[in-house]
Amino acid sequence: MAAEETALAIDTGDTAFIIICAALVMLMTPALAMFYGGMVRKKNVLSTLMHGFITICVVSIIWVLYGYSLAFAPDVAGIVGNLDWAGFIGVGLDPNPDIVETIPHQLFAVFQLMFAIITVAIISGSFAERIRFPAFLLFIAIWVTVIYAPLAHWVWGGGWIDEMGALDFAGGTVVHISSGVTGLVLAILLGKRRGWGGSNGHTMAPHQLPMTVLGGALLWFGWFGFNAGSALAADGIAVAAFVTTNTATAAGALGWIAYEWIRQGKPTMLGAVSGAIAGLVAITPAAGFVTPLAAIPMGFISGIICYQAILMKSRLGYDDSLDAFGIHGVGGIWGALATGLFATTMVNADGADGLFYGNAELLLIQTIAVVATIIFVTIGTFVIYHIVNSIVKMRVSAEDEEIGLDISQHGEEAYPDFISPSGVATSSSIATSSSPVVQKTIPTQS
Repeated sequence: MAAEETALAIDTGDTAFIIICAALVMLMTPALAMFYGGMVRKKNVLSTLMHGFITICVVSIIWVLYGYSLAFAPDVAGIVGNLDWAGFIGVGLDPNPDIVETIPHQLFAVFQLMFAIITVAIISGSFAERIRFPAFLLFIAIWVTVIYAPLAHWVWGGGWIDEMGALDFAGGTVVHISSGVTGLVLAILLGKRRGWGGSNGHTMAPHQLPMTVLGGALLWFGWFGFNAGSALAADGIAVAAFVTTNTATAAGALGWIAYEWIRQGKPTMLGAVSGAIAGLVAITPAAGFVTPLAAIPMGFISGIICYQAILMKSRLGYDDSLDAFGIHGVGGIWGALATGLFATTMVNADGADGLFYGNAELLLIQTIAVVATIIFVTIGTFVIYHIVNSIVKMRVSAEDEEIGLDISQHGEEAYPDFISPSGVATSSSIATSSSPVVQKTIPTQS
C-alpha cells in the first residue's frame, strides 16, 4: 500500500519534464565553456574549456557530500541549512512535501546541482588566461561551500531573504549577481593580463568567434531548462517562463546591437550573441513572474547597460577577461531590480505585484536582496582569495602566461603543428614557447 501511495504521489509528467530540464541546465556549462573558449587566445582555449568541464566534476561531488544539505536542509537561524542531508542521506526517490510535492526529492537536488555548477563556471570568465589550475580548484571548492550554498539557502531554502519575500525565480541573485561580483573582485585582485589595456587601450582578440556563437546558441537553448524548469512542474508557469525567456533574449540581442550600431557604425556578431546572454541574465529572476510584454524592455535595456558596462572596464582599468561582471553581474542586478518593477500576480499568484502594479514595497525588498548579495559575495570572495593565495599562488608566472595556460598548466595544445598532405609543416597555434604572443585591436568588448 505504501508503495502504491508513493507512486501516486509522484507526477510522472512533472518528473520527466524536470529530468529533461536538469539535463538542459547541465548542457549550459559546456556551452558556456565554448562561449568563453572562442573569446580567448589560441594558447588558452583548452584551459578555458577545462575550467568549465572540471567545475562539473568538483561541484557534483561537493553537492552530494554536503553542498545540497547546506543549501536546502532544514534552516539554521535563517543563514544556512543543517547537515541532515549530507551524503544525500534522506534525499530519496519519494517527494518531500517540505521541498517539492510532485517529483522525487533526489531529482530536485540534482536539478539544483546544475545551478551550482553553472554559477561557478560563469566566474571563470573573469580570470581567464591568468589563473593557476591548482588555485582554481581550491578556490571553487571553498567558494561553492561558503558563498553559493548559504546564498542559495537565503533565497530559496527558507533563509532570511526568502522569508523577507524577495522574488528570484531562477537565480538573479543566487547565480548571476554572485558570479558576476565574484568575477569583478577576482579580476581586480589578480590584476590585468600582460599586455592588456595601457595607453593604447588594446584588448585581446577572440581567436574563434564561431565557437563563441555556437556556445551562445546552446546557452539560449539550455536556458529554457534553467528558467522553465524552475517552475518545478510541467504547468502554465513553466510556459510563461519559457515565453518570457525567449522574448527577453531576443530583445537583449537587439538592444545591444542597436547601441553598438549607433556607437560604432556597425553591428557585430559578437555583440548580438553577447546581447542575447544579457537578455537571458536579466529575465532569469523574473521569468515566472512577468508578462511577455514586460520581458521586452527588460531584455532590451539589459543589452544596452551590459554593453555600456563592458566599455567602462577599460576606463576603470580592471581586466574582467570575458565580461563575467559586465554581463552577469550588471544584467543580474538589473533583472532583480526590474522584477520589483514588472512582477504581477496576474502571471503567478504565488509571486507579488511590483511597483508598476501598485506595490512599491517589492522594489525595496528586491533592492535589499541585491545589496546584501553584493556585500556578502564581495567580502567572502576577498577573504577566500587571500586564503587560497597564501596556500597556492593564484596567478601564473609571467613566463607561463606568455607561453599560454594550455601548455604551462596542462601540457597540451588545442591546435598543434601538423604535416599537410603536401609534406609542408604548418601550424595553427601561437601557443608555443618560441612564438610571440599575437595581440590585435577589436572594437568590441573582448
